[in-house]
Amino acid sequence: MTSETTSPDRIYRSPAGIAGGVVLLALGAWLGADAVISGAGRTPWLALAGLLFAVPLVVAFTIRPAVFGNDDRLRVRNPFRMITLPWAAVADFRSSYSNEVFDQAGTKYQLWSIPVSLRARRKAQRSQMRAETRQARNPSATASAPSPGPSSDQAMQELRELHEARAAATTSQGEPTVRWAYEIIAPAAAGGVLLLVLLLLG
Repeated sequence: MTSETTSPDRIYRSPAGIAGGVVLLALGAWLGADAVISGAGRTPWLALAGLLFAVPLVVAFTIRPAVFGNDDRLRVRNPFRMITLPWAAVADFRSSYSNEVFDQAGTKYQLWSIPVSLRARRKAQRSQMRAETRQARNPSATASAPSPGPSSDQAMQELRELHEARAAATTSQGEPTVRWAYEIIAPAAAGGVLLLVLLLLG
């Protein structure tokens, strides 16, 4: 078992995802309040059930996701799970169509809060290729500083470096743990059941 760490977390979140979630929540609150106040018959109940079902899911997929890294462990807060990986339990990080971390048993965990921007990645690659071409044509010219890659690649590189530096530390030992986010699952399930019952009752 690992000891408690006092090192601060590096936090990786998606500003675009958070902004989108806030907009969706505001829109849902406006429409829901209008249905509850002005609706007739079963409409207010349907609106409340719909909000109970939808709001936790919007929060889960937009505002909740985050990745925390400190000297001892990596914590991945995904829509429905919190995964804690001591650095010694981490085997590899991979980036393709999504950013992922693998533990020593080969289990894959997606990093929801660090989305891959293929467009930004291609742009950075083209910029790097142009710089290399100019340098090859004129070797005496001073090489320009490489343009930074997309922020998701920078985040993954920082996590890889932290893993390499801390995997052997005494406080970084331990096994992966997974906790389900019942605070998200329970209200969404209750709202879904209530909404289904109201629809079936007609």
